[in-house]
Amino acid sequence: MNPIALLLLALSMSTDAFSVAISKGATLKNPRFTEALRMGVIFGTIESITPVIGWFIGHSATSFVDAAFIEAWDHWVAFVILCALGLHTLHEGLKPNDEKAETLTRHSFFKLVLTAFGTSIDAMAVGVSLAFIEVNLLLAAGLIGLATTVMVTLGVMLGKVLGSLIGHKAEVFGGFMLIAIGAWILSSHLQ
Repeated sequence: MNPIALLLLALSMSTDAFSVAISKGATLKNPRFTEALRMGVIFGTIESITPVIGWFIGHSATSFVDAAFIEAWDHWVAFVILCALGLHTLHEGLKPNDEKAETLTRHSFFKLVLTAFGTSIDAMAVGVSLAFIEVNLLLAAGLIGLATTVMVTLGVMLGKVLGSLIGHKAEVFGGFMLIAIGAWILSSHLQ
């Protein structure tokens, strides 16, 4: 696979993480660049690890796991994770203001990892496919991770602008976005 094709693959793998990052940035109170970069690194790291895991599964698929099995279920797992996180975010956003302790200035590491995993399951399926073609796996995983880090960092900062425009209902918007992204991933794989 040539470097241009790898770069296009990396960019396409980061689009759903970018969308989630916008909603995550919108729910934060005045996120700083360091928080956006932290989120970008978390998403980018997970997004670069999952194709490597998929690649190893692809290599062992002939004797243990059918690669089609992962591709048949990856979108369902992403849908469930993102919808659950979206419903939780909606619940938090719909609480009366006096029930909220304070506006978030930082998302929890655990929730970010879960969200990043939900958006990177498709990268694992891509990794399975990469096992069957001639490709520099480390370069592919590195480019996917780098593209995701940059896109998520930019998405969080863009979400900051969006959050200031829609105010305290940014969490509700973020919850709907997570559910919509989960539904989009599901519908794009069911067609």
